[in-house]
Amino acid sequence: MRTYLRRSMVILVLFPLLAVLVVVSDHPFPAPSGPGDDAPRAIVAMGDSTMSGEGGGTYDPATDGEDDNWCHRSLKSTVDRTAVLGVTKTFNIACSGANTEQVATTQANRLQAIARDNRVTAIVVAVGANDDPRFADVLNKCLDAWVRRSDCNRALADEWKSRIDLMVPKLAKALRAVRTVMEQVGYSERSYSLVVQSYASPVSPEIPTDLQNLSACPLRTGDSRWVRDQAVRQLGAGVRDAAKQAGARYLDLTRAGAGHEACTGGKNPDSEWFTRLAIDFEALRDDKRASHAAQESFHPNARGYAQIGRCLSEFLGTDARTAACVSDDAGNLRAELNPKSD
Repeated sequence: MRTYLRRSMVILVLFPLLAVLVVVSDHPFPAPSGPGDDAPRAIVAMGDSTMSGEGGGTYDPATDGEDDNWCHRSLKSTVDRTAVLGVTKTFNIACSGANTEQVATTQANRLQAIARDNRVTAIVVAVGANDDPRFADVLNKCLDAWVRRSDCNRALADEWKSRIDLMVPKLAKALRAVRTVMEQVGYSERSYSLVVQSYASPVSPEIPTDLQNLSACPLRTGDSRWVRDQAVRQLGAGVRDAAKQAGARYLDLTRAGAGHEACTGGKNPDSEWFTRLAIDFEALRDDKRASHAAQESFHPNARGYAQIGRCLSEFLGTDARTAACVSDDAGNLRAELNPKSD
């Protein structure tokens, strides 16, 4: 009797297992469609002007007005200044003026093609400012306020937080679209790093008064203070929230430009990491280029992108979920891992 009971129990245990095996054998797991381990390791940059390299110069000619393409992908962009052990290729598919929808569609489609032929180890995204916050429009209103001798921050401050709140779910959705594309190509979430970086303030209230003009930085001190201390930091908090919702890592750039903002160098702009008001007067003579004559204004310059790339490289070399780019004792950006503010 005991032998019979033992045999019965074995059969009862094995039946469910056999059923599972039959189901699995009838519906095998799909084989990964991504590249093999021998494929070149790559980092992909996605997003808007702060990732494409606007302001850095040395643009890919195909993105400098050719066929009305003004993405301004610079060979001196952040991703081109990022170095990670084992990574041999970088791809910059960001575009000046891009918003979250374009990242989730056009750029995501390009990412899919790249991920099939290359072992993508990291994707770095900077986007959101061109959605509801319309950060470029904010700076334009502040420039207009300087002309009118009024303040822009009073009118913008009341609605700024609500603009960011509208942006957050759109950014989170775009990041999930990136995840979906990578999954479709055969990548697991643990096989690559998805990093979302925020924005650095291009201006500061420390701009000398003799440079608060159309030849340099036509911004009122109070407006520059609001941009640096409130607008950029609140925008960064929104980007951080979206990153958390999408399970992405977050790189905080809100303090990255401290002491190196546009015009803070006075008569020595070589210490600045951001462009001053930049107008291409030659472009003004061409009807097709005229509307882009000031496109580079108040973006990181080549020095700024090099510093951000330095910080990003350090962050990608760790497993930390968050980091902030801050200056070290030598004046270079470093990655402060898991800052208390996060």
